[in-house]
Amino acid sequence: MIYELKDTSKVQHLFEGWEETLIYSCLQNVMGKVFVTDTKQPQSAFAFVGCFGFFAGKPDRELVAEKPDGFVIMVPQNEDWAALIEDCFPSAKRVTRYAIRKDTKFDQAFLQKEVSKLPEGYKIRKIDSEIYDLCLEDPVTRDFVSAFGSKVNYLKLGRGMVIMKEGRIVSGASSYTRYKEGIEIEVDTVEAERQKHLATIVCSALILRCLEEGLYPSWDAQNMNSVRLSEKLGYEFDHEYVAYEVSSERRTH
Repeated sequence: MIYELKDTSKVQHLFEGWEETLIYSCLQNVMGKVFVTDTKQPQSAFAFVGCFGFFAGKPDRELVAEKPDGFVIMVPQNEDWAALIEDCFPSAKRVTRYAIRKDTKFDQAFLQKEVSKLPEGYKIRKIDSEIYDLCLEDPVTRDFVSAFGSKVNYLKLGRGMVIMKEGRIVSGASSYTRYKEGIEIEVDTVEAERQKHLATIVCSALILRCLEEGLYPSWDAQNMNSVRLSEKLGYEFDHEYVAYEVSSERRTH
């Protein structure tokens, strides 16, 4: 039986040393949930927020097999968890992701200079109530706000910046998730507007906004293009890690 764990302090030791802000979001009860098969003395845990799930502790088949509905990116703590994911979901796609260091000291003058490169005809806007609604209209921008579940939650906890052109969002950087000390950045640009330096500009604007508020803008990279963009902004690559992209089926057996 799977249970949602309310007292997340019971599993903090299982995730100890795992520098992943999405896990922090769950353990801090800011957003996301933690699932276990034993609420009194859990030996295993599944931290889930957005479409990401992190498995820690003693590998537990029930935790893996009873996946949340929809597309999930499963991240195993070790190869034993990885083997269990592969066994439960043979069609899962094993991918490499890239962790970025969490202690970046940003060059704010450089970031300000990047923001000043905004081309004529484009505007930078904060994601407010109006822009939140616009984000939901396009699959490219929906993830800027969707993990928060509601406009009220996003406006309270989220932070985001977008670039507008002719009344449409063409690029944006936003909090995919939030934890007490900062945010996890989600960035995307509509295909027709790529290769125009917009992602660098809008990320610079969001990082500066976070720094003004005393929040850390954390970065995790899906691919090497994302790694290169992060390094341009001042981040440093840390290490590769394995994840599994599991499609919408609930389970295979």
